[in-house]
This record gives sequence, C-alpha cells and structure tokens, in this order.
Amino acid sequence: MQKMGRENETSVEGFTLLGLFPEMSHAGFLICTILLVYIIAITGNTTLVLLISLDPHLHSPMYFLLSQLSLMDISLISTTVPKMLTNFFSGTSDISYICCVTQVYFHTTLGGSECILLTLMAYDRYVAISNPLRYVVTMNFEVCLQMAIVSWLGGALNSLIQTIYTMHFHRCGSREVHHFFCELEAVLELSCEDTSTYEKVVFVTGVVLILIPLSLILASYFFIFLCVLHLHSTKARYKALITCSSHLMVVFLYFVPTIFIYMIPRSLHTSKQDEFLSVFYTILTPMLNPLIYSLRNKEVGKALKKILGTVLS
Repeated sequence: MQKMGRENETSVEGFTLLGLFPEMSHAGFLICTILLVYIIAITGNTTLVLLISLDPHLHSPMYFLLSQLSLMDISLISTTVPKMLTNFFSGTSDISYICCVTQVYFHTTLGGSECILLTLMAYDRYVAISNPLRYVVTMNFEVCLQMAIVSWLGGALNSLIQTIYTMHFHRCGSREVHHFFCELEAVLELSCEDTSTYEKVVFVTGVVLILIPLSLILASYFFIFLCVLHLHSTKARYKALITCSSHLMVVFLYFVPTIFIYMIPRSLHTSKQDEFLSVFYTILTPMLNPLIYSLRNKEVGKALKKILGTVLS
C-alpha cells in the first residue's frame, strides 16, 4: 500500500523538462532564435488567416482549408514554445501535471488534425484539376466546413484516448522528461509498468493517422499529375504545378519527421534525434507554411498588397 501511495503521488506531482539540448553552451542564443521563429510563425499565420477572411478573391475552398491549416499551426507552436520560453527566462524547468497533460493532449490533437487536413487538401486539389467545371459544386461551403470539422474532431478524439491512456500509467522514480515539452512517448518512458502493448497501439494509430493519409495524398497527386499532362495550355500546367508544389512541400515538411519519430522502432533512433525532428515539425514548419503559400502564390501577394495599400492610404 505504501508503494502504491508513492506511485500515485509521482503521477500527479509534476515533471521536469530537461529542455532542448541542455548541454549547449549558448542556450540563450538558441532560445532567442526560437522566440524569433515563434513571432514570425504567429505573425505569418495570423496574417494569412486575416487575408483569407477579408479578401473576397480568397473566399474559395482551397483558401478556406489553408486558413484552417494556419489556425492549427498557430495552436501547435503555441502548445510548446511559450512554456519553453517561460521556463528559460524564469530559470526553472518544472511543469505541473495539469500543464503536462494539456501539452500532451493539444500536441497530439493538432498533429492528428493536420494529418487529416493535409489529406483533404490533396483531395481538394485533385477535384480542382481533374474536374474544374464541377469544382465549385463539389467543394461547396458545406463540404469544406465538414472537412474542417472532421479534421479538428478526428484529431481531438484520437488525442483524448491517447492522453487518458498514456497518463494513467503509474510513474515511479525519475520525473525528468527527456524533451523540451511533454511529448506523448517521452512521458510514456517514465512509466514503471510494461507499456509494450500500448506502444503497439501507438504504432497502429500512426499507421491510421500518418501512413494511410500519406498514401492517399500520394495517390491524389499521382492522378493530379496524370491530369496535368493532358492540359493543353502551358500556363494552366504551370499554375496547377505551382499550386500543388506548395502543398507537397508542406506535406514533406510535416510527414517526414513524424514518420521517423512515430513509425520507426524506438531502438533505431535516439531521444536527441526525436527532439531535433520535433523542433522541425513543431516549431519550424508552422513558420515555413505561410511563407511557402504566400511567396509562391500571386493571389495571396495581391491580397496582401491590397490590404496594406488600404491601411497605409
């Protein structure tokens, strides 16, 4: 009974985040860089959402789904970076049990939601290129809204199950999380129980939310490229390829790190490698997404110039 009491105590007393590369001698420079990336990510994604909301020319299914991606990116980077910055500038590394559970839940939710949304965005591009005359009818507002709801709720439901199951394991001994935030598998490693069965469940979930969506995306783009080859206009081909290449870049930036972290057996990669890749898709990708879509998209550029002209005039 005394042992059980200690296990219950360690399960609710909180954790210690070892941080991002704790052995680095220039941690201040790294944190300042992350702060700059965070500001750019929030500014870029918020600007993109506002442009899509305010400019009638951007009131299309593609841009509606893009605005949902930006909202997810804002939420994803805000799940981890503010706590990291707060701990650094306050000189602490502690995180409460509730805050840790919150990080696990929202990080897992947004990760799953982005997988689903990126898959639906690929379908949107397929419909737009393969059957442009029926695009507006097929991808009407109700369908787009349903896609957004499925993305958000699908990620949230999966995360609820994963978070409850992960946090129910008793933890005895070390409270040190070898990560810069409460990541699901990093927290799971603190358990003093056998978690091998649950790790298999995590792998199966990864297949459903990572490999299957990626396969559907690649299948969509296979048929998209077949359609592009049959376009007679060189300008139409170029426009289609530019639009699709932006989405493909985002898919690559997101799926490659998550496949490495969640689909490859843990014996084949270290916690340091996981941290590095987590930085990439949790912090860098939310900053790069709006830049990819704005720099490679003339319509977004025109909308930005129009809004800036109105504000400055």
